[in-house]
Amino acid sequence: MKRTQMNAMIRWGVLLCTCLLVQNVHASNAYAPDTSKIFSIADLRELVMRNNPVIRQAGLLGDAARARVTQALGSFDPNLKASFDQKQFGGKAYYNHWTSELKVPLWLAGADLKVGFDRNVGTYTNPETTTPLSGLGGVGISVPIGQGLLIDARRNTLRQSRIMVDYAEAERVNEINKVWFQAVKDYWNWFYAHQQYDLIRRGVELANTRYIATRNQALLGDKPAIDSVEAFITVQERSIQLARIEIEIQNSRLLVSNHIWDEKGNPLELPADAIPVNADSALAVVTAYQLDNLLNSAEDNHPKLQMLRSKSLQLAIERNYLREMLKPKLNVSGSLLTTRRDFTSYVPEYYDIGWNNYKVGFDFSFPLFLRSARGKLNEIKVKQMDLTLDVQNETRMIRTNIRSSFNDLKAYQTQLSIQTQSITNQKALLRGELQKFDLGESTLFLINSRESKLIDMMMKQAELVTKYQQSLADLYYKAGMLQNE
Repeated sequence: MKRTQMNAMIRWGVLLCTCLLVQNVHASNAYAPDTSKIFSIADLRELVMRNNPVIRQAGLLGDAARARVTQALGSFDPNLKASFDQKQFGGKAYYNHWTSELKVPLWLAGADLKVGFDRNVGTYTNPETTTPLSGLGGVGISVPIGQGLLIDARRNTLRQSRIMVDYAEAERVNEINKVWFQAVKDYWNWFYAHQQYDLIRRGVELANTRYIATRNQALLGDKPAIDSVEAFITVQERSIQLARIEIEIQNSRLLVSNHIWDEKGNPLELPADAIPVNADSALAVVTAYQLDNLLNSAEDNHPKLQMLRSKSLQLAIERNYLREMLKPKLNVSGSLLTTRRDFTSYVPEYYDIGWNNYKVGFDFSFPLFLRSARGKLNEIKVKQMDLTLDVQNETRMIRTNIRSSFNDLKAYQTQLSIQTQSITNQKALLRGELQKFDLGESTLFLINSRESKLIDMMMKQAELVTKYQQSLADLYYKAGMLQNE
């Protein structure tokens, strides 16, 4: 009677443990997680976007581009210069030269506005540069009539540097996308390792319970001793798996930790008790309509295409500038002169500012063959053709990669649906085997086999969830944007 009662207790213990597996073990986690310990994708994103040094480094790209714009604007800064030269020898004042000028570069027509004051006096001063003792002031302008009228070197540099701000912004977005995509992949690898660990740990506990039950039956003489050996082998096999997965979960945790830093730039480590989000097979579905939106958005806003388009605009400006270099140089300058130093003093009319007191001039040059300018222009044309083909190819590749990622996503979605049904059927088989065991028509070996198959199928489901989430992240990465949470 005691042996019968003990056998019944053992049988009910096995039934209870296995039923717990069927009811509680889910594809995402074998145990109900402590939500206070969950480190979610949103938590990861906040830390990565705020403190990751690569993200911060990407932000410097825009700062550097804006610094180059400021540098180019320096070509339009007013420039004040002055010089003084005097010679006194043998009691004679040979010369006393003072020259000063304020030049204000103008955007319009590449002209320069000039305000100057000269005082050149002395016994041996060149007569053509001699001025009255009070000096000679002037207001004038210098205009390039030929080369440089529509665009000159300083306007060319400024326009290109402004375009490079957009290029730097696109490059910044591209770098952020790469960092975030890698972080998401590492997170879901950690998720998969965690699911494996929980499932195998639960399997070890059940196998150990089953081994104890089999061993007790063998001691009572109801089971051959070889059955307990077989049950113990199962415990050993799953323990080996658990030890391997413990290493994998530690390594995957380290990879996730690589992406998180504090505000002071110190690397952070995931807490030892942190767990990933409790995801399951009920995943968000990406529709064909969303695919079309991603394709359209990628054509307009993909950072790689934005970079190529910025480069194209830069080459267009350079081409216009080189076309301007094909023109002859013809610079015309003129100044109105006066001896007036202020607006209150009296100055004779013939010495005051007016159309009768002026200084004009021009300079002209033109290379007869224009080989240097034509060669540079042809080089730019070749670069533009190359860039146009590059844009076409990159656009096609981006569209193809987006569709490929979408196809992978749909395939994993189908596999998950089938796998979920298979797990449901396997649970039914395990319950049936338990019922047969309760009636004495089955064995622990068959229950163990059904249970191992169920654990393997749940691990496969967790793997499919991981691949689905990584494919979803890949889809948005290929579209050149961050995934919406």
